Amino acid sequence: MAMAEPVETMRRGFLRGEARRSFSLSEAGFRRILYLSGISVVVLLLAIFLSLLIASLPAMKHLGIGFLTGRTWDPVTQEFGSLPFLVGTLLTSFLALLISTVFSLPVALFLGEYYRHGAPSSFLKTGIELLAGIPSVIYGFWGLFFLVPLVRFLEIKIGVTPYGVGIFTSAVILAIMIIPYSASLGREVISLVPSDLKEAAFSLGATRFEVVRKVILPYARSGIFAGILLSLGRALGETMAVTMLIGNSNFLPKSIFAPSNTMASVIANEFTEATGAVYLATLVQVALLLFVVTTAINVIGKVIISKTTVGG
Repeated sequence: MAMAEPVETMRRGFLRGEARRSFSLSEAGFRRILYLSGISVVVLLLAIFLSLLIASLPAMKHLGIGFLTGRTWDPVTQEFGSLPFLVGTLLTSFLALLISTVFSLPVALFLGEYYRHGAPSSFLKTGIELLAGIPSVIYGFWGLFFLVPLVRFLEIKIGVTPYGVGIFTSAVILAIMIIPYSASLGREVISLVPSDLKEAAFSLGATRFEVVRKVILPYARSGIFAGILLSLGRALGETMAVTMLIGNSNFLPKSIFAPSNTMASVIANEFTEATGAVYLATLVQVALLLFVVTTAINVIGKVIISKTTVGG
């Protein structure tokens, strides 16, 4: 019996050592997988950028800086200026963002603070999920048959040319499409505000509105802005619905009611018809410009988020 006890102790120690070694190996392998996953994302982004850059080199050599400042887009005369599309993209996306924020922030507050549970909350959450899942071509058809006549009627009332289609129409349909993104993320961060902070404010005599304005919104502002940034990225890259409703005009828009084109819509419209190396390379260069603009806006947004983070 005296001999058996040291042997058993040694066996248990050996098993514990093997278990620690096995755990260490599995943890190291998992860490390598995480590193490889992170590196693969960076490699993918660089591959997209480099492939677009290489494919657009003929256009860069042919057009130079005039591609960014030019206002004329004429494949017949080989004049390609992207300024109308850049302006159309930014106007449409930021106008849609402004419209959507008016609705998405109240929806986020309603679901994240006032009605977290119950029939109204469940019904509204389901509706938001459905909005996010509807294909963009359906939004485009709905806009053509329902929204365009309403916008045309509005344009007649205010005395502008009643195109019906244009930047404003596209911005409205985009706003509807991106509401689920900012509202869902906003709801999550609002629901994560610590109860202690809200109860402390209530104990000091604050009303529900004051708690929302002075406690919840300041605490959750970085997350809310992240949701807005996500929806902006969705708006910048939207193609199908915008192509159907923006009017597809290659001229610099003179107002928000005028027809225009975005960078995504001009690529969708003309890529299959592009003839010649320069024409095709120019469309790739438009895609590269859209990639750069989207990246720049996301980087600026990340900086703003870091500045607005509580305690940051």
